[in-house]
Amino acid sequence: MERIITPIELWEDSNSLSLRPTSLKEYIGQEKVKKRLDIFIKAAKSRNEALDHVLLYGPPGLGKTTLANIIATEMKGELKVTSGPAIERAGDLAAILTTLNNNDVLFIDEIHRLNRSVEEILYPAMEDYVLDIVIGKGAAAKSIRLDLPKFTLIGATTRIGMLTSPLRDRFGVLCDMQYYTVEELKEIIIRSSFVLNCNITEEGAYEIAKRSRGTPRIANRLLKRVRDYAQVYSDSLITTKEANEALNLLEVDNMGFDRVDNKILEAIIDNFNGGPVGIETLSYFIGEELGTVEDVYEPYLLQTGFIVRTARGRVATDKAYKHLGRIKNSNQEKIGEQQKLF
Repeated sequence: MERIITPIELWEDSNSLSLRPTSLKEYIGQEKVKKRLDIFIKAAKSRNEALDHVLLYGPPGLGKTTLANIIATEMKGELKVTSGPAIERAGDLAAILTTLNNNDVLFIDEIHRLNRSVEEILYPAMEDYVLDIVIGKGAAAKSIRLDLPKFTLIGATTRIGMLTSPLRDRFGVLCDMQYYTVEELKEIIIRSSFVLNCNITEEGAYEIAKRSRGTPRIANRLLKRVRDYAQVYSDSLITTKEANEALNLLEVDNMGFDRVDNKILEAIIDNFNGGPVGIETLSYFIGEELGTVEDVYEPYLLQTGFIVRTARGRVATDKAYKHLGRIKNSNQEKIGEQQKLF
């Protein structure tokens, strides 16, 4: 069963293209990224050149695909979308590259998962706009070099550390996507409510925003579910009351945590004396796969400061105790002080 607060794209999100802004002016949040891109796009257009290759990195659901669409629109080019796992062979990438025109944008999601042999084809394509193809095998093999149009590659990744240095160094524009503030998410929710033709108060939008885990994709998803609730119970008007009741029904608390998030905090505090506890033990205890805990559940708990990662394992912070209404005993306080020494 998919979590409603997962930042990973779900089927219903792919049917919400109308909620995406189409220009940098409409795009809410990521002000530093927007300012940089606006300058670079205007400069490239004034020189009648393609925009430098762009690397967008950060947690999922923050608008990387939306920015790729906007860049293609601003550069008056066509957007071609693919992903790292989808490009299995060098020939797959060559087939895509040869269909591009000047100022087109090739967007590769999860670029850190590119096959190494495919990645090597990208190097000359990004640097010199050429494609080297080997025809035949053995002694009869020969290399052909094809010229490519001046295109822009946009890579998106949630794990920039997994990119190889040669690939990362070929991107001229690096954009670090950050979690959104509650106020920014409130603006996004109000804008989306107009697109969805539903009525919402500012207070209602704020209530949804503060439970959206800093992620626009989650904010829009929660808005749709709260809209359904309000349509049935309050003549379609979303106020703080409707938002609170609907989100409680969905088991999304006032910090944006769901049942599994709270289960992790409860396990560390109640069963492991506040930590430290190894991630393998923790994943086994809550009944989730190790990779799921590391990639899906843990990042937001770390980012919001409810747990910390130490050399000996995960430790619950004072915020976690307060959130669950637990009181830290003297032994736990002593352990907490020891962890600060690492």
